[in-house]
Amino acid sequence: MLTPQIIDTVVRAALTEDAPWGDITSQLLIPAEARATANLVAREPGVFSGGGVFAATMTAADATTETALHIADGEAFEKGAVLASVTGPARSVLQAERVALNLVQRMSGIATLTAQYVALAAGTKARIVDTRKTTPGLRAFERHAVASGGGHNHRYSLSDAVMAKDNHLAVLTAHGGLSVTDALRAVRAQLSHTTHLEVEVDRIDQIEPVLAAGVDTIMLDNFSLDELREGVALIAGRAIVEASGNVNLNTVAAIAATGVDVISVGALTHSVRSLDLGLDVDVTAAR
Repeated sequence: MLTPQIIDTVVRAALTEDAPWGDITSQLLIPAEARATANLVAREPGVFSGGGVFAATMTAADATTETALHIADGEAFEKGAVLASVTGPARSVLQAERVALNLVQRMSGIATLTAQYVALAAGTKARIVDTRKTTPGLRAFERHAVASGGGHNHRYSLSDAVMAKDNHLAVLTAHGGLSVTDALRAVRAQLSHTTHLEVEVDRIDQIEPVLAAGVDTIMLDNFSLDELREGVALIAGRAIVEASGNVNLNTVAAIAATGVDVISVGALTHSVRSLDLGLDVDVTAAR
């Protein structure tokens, strides 16, 4: 998902946004021939993600810049760890610094938070997955970060799968002229065998009519723990069971223990705190 082409497009747009007419501070203060070595240093512990993005940002600023990654995406690190080192023209390193940090800090924050959710669901069959509540333009970056933290990705876009949610069903009921079961069967008949069909329900009594249509996944939205257990028992393996709503670090372990297959967590990307990482110039190397 996070291809070199996607990385390059986002990184170059971000660099242009940050220095549309050049970095006048570095141009005025830093000699053109000066070179710099800088280290990406962790100010707090976490899980790393975005090494390739960090390196690509530095290279986009100047093709002669070299980055050495000292840790792989998905690896945990402690405070003070040197995660990467970069060497190149000083002006370019300084110009790329903020963009590179912004991206790798956010991605590592997502990976770190995801790892916490995954750890709390350990010992159950529940997968922790993300949602489409991502930053516009950065979905591939944020989805990659979720995977770095041990989570899984939901559908990438509206084009990937049919996912009928409450608003779809409300419009269908008002204007479709068909029962939910018949309408979903009609959808199923038009889909290729490779296209997934998921339906959201918010009441127990909606489950059987949806199951009768032959759906692949049923999302139990904002169900209580008792209702989740009842839903899992009722579905009885006839579809994948996804839990959604009211999922946080305090509730995820109990939700996972109900027997659901998937837990979708919007907070992985929409409420995450960027990790505190810094880029420190190696003064010794610069002498």
